[in-house]
Amino acid sequence: MQSIDDIFQYAPRLKSLTETILFADIWERPQLNPRERSMITLSVLAALGRSEQLPFHLERAEQNGLSKAELGELFTHLAFYAGWPAAVTALDRLNLDRLNKE
Repeated sequence: MQSIDDIFQYAPRLKSLTETILFADIWERPQLNPRERSMITLSVLAALGRSEQLPFHLERAEQNGLSKAELGELFTHLAFYAGWPAAVTALDRLNLDRLNKE
């Protein structure tokens, strides 16, 4: 995956909005904790087939306290609502993420 600076090189305002609104405001609201927000975000990304965004959010989910076993269960549960291909693609990203860290 590209660096954040590379991704937003032609849209610096979008980078600023992402940092100040999405991550500094939405992710910090007290109604849902970061762990819950990670579960929601991963579910939506997987269901919509946005697998290119999964590595960043898988890492963030682990930082927010989700274990690999919980992530596996999340994607297993998701298979019945979003379909097998979405769940298997997400699990593949989880496995690739693990392999890249070893």
